[in-house]
Amino acid sequence: MSVLRLEQTSRWFGNVVAVNGITMSVGPGITGLLGPNGAGKTTLIALMSGFLAPSAGAVTLDGEPVWRNTGAYRTLGLVPEREVSFGYLTGRQFVLANAELHGLRDPGAATRRALEVVDLLEPAGRRIGTYSKGMRQRVKLASALVHDPAVLLLDEPFNGVDPRQRLHLMALLRRMGAEGRTVLFSSHILEEVEQVARQIEVVVSGRHAASGEFGEIRRLMTDRPVQYVIVADDDRGLASRLIAEPSVLAVALRTDGGVDVSVSDFGAFALRLPRVAREHGTRILEVRPTDDSLESVFSYLVGG
Repeated sequence: MSVLRLEQTSRWFGNVVAVNGITMSVGPGITGLLGPNGAGKTTLIALMSGFLAPSAGAVTLDGEPVWRNTGAYRTLGLVPEREVSFGYLTGRQFVLANAELHGLRDPGAATRRALEVVDLLEPAGRRIGTYSKGMRQRVKLASALVHDPAVLLLDEPFNGVDPRQRLHLMALLRRMGAEGRTVLFSSHILEEVEQVARQIEVVVSGRHAASGEFGEIRRLMTDRPVQYVIVADDDRGLASRLIAEPSVLAVALRTDGGVDVSVSDFGAFALRLPRVAREHGTRILEVRPTDDSLESVFSYLVGG
């Protein structure tokens, strides 16, 4: 049972701070590293896997530094986001090369086992350049698993994968977590994380924004103020009535028509809006959220 620990870890490149003072622990089971593109997820995974040295702070595996620690490298498996650049190799040759680099006693048998785990035995003799995106993801996973690591790190593993292959990869990750491995994967898509991980670490702009079980993070996101634009046949009258609602934080008339409404509890607001309109004979023509992107959710978490 291995545990990765980051303690006030920072990494900068010249004047650019990619990771800023992050403290977190990643233990057995599946952890989702959630954040918008450019949040620092790839840098964090590079730090955890020993490919980057922290500029400040520490990254440890079971209490030992990861950077320049060959013992730690043998415990870690990494599936990078970047595409496999060895398209001229067959899947078997690619996985076998990693088995030999690890100095395994029987690299051929280890290669076969890893390919079998990811269901790639049959096409293993084909060149990687002929593989689909999902197959390339799986051969990278086989290479990461060939030395049977206790810790598996995956950077955006579902990017570009079709729905069937996504389900297959998700099932594989669940199995790895159930076996007691420490599995961390990054994603910028909340729904992907929800389907696989229960523990979530949220990062935004290189900072640690939130940490907890999925339900806790979902509640944080659900309870944040939500912005709506509402268009009615009587905008001014609707605005004056909505401002009295307990779930409404602010109301403003738009110069181009409609009403900007900031809501603290969108569940209560969704129930009250049609009732308020009906009670006062107002016709609602349009309701649309204006901040439903993940970036707005993450910004709220950081600000909170």
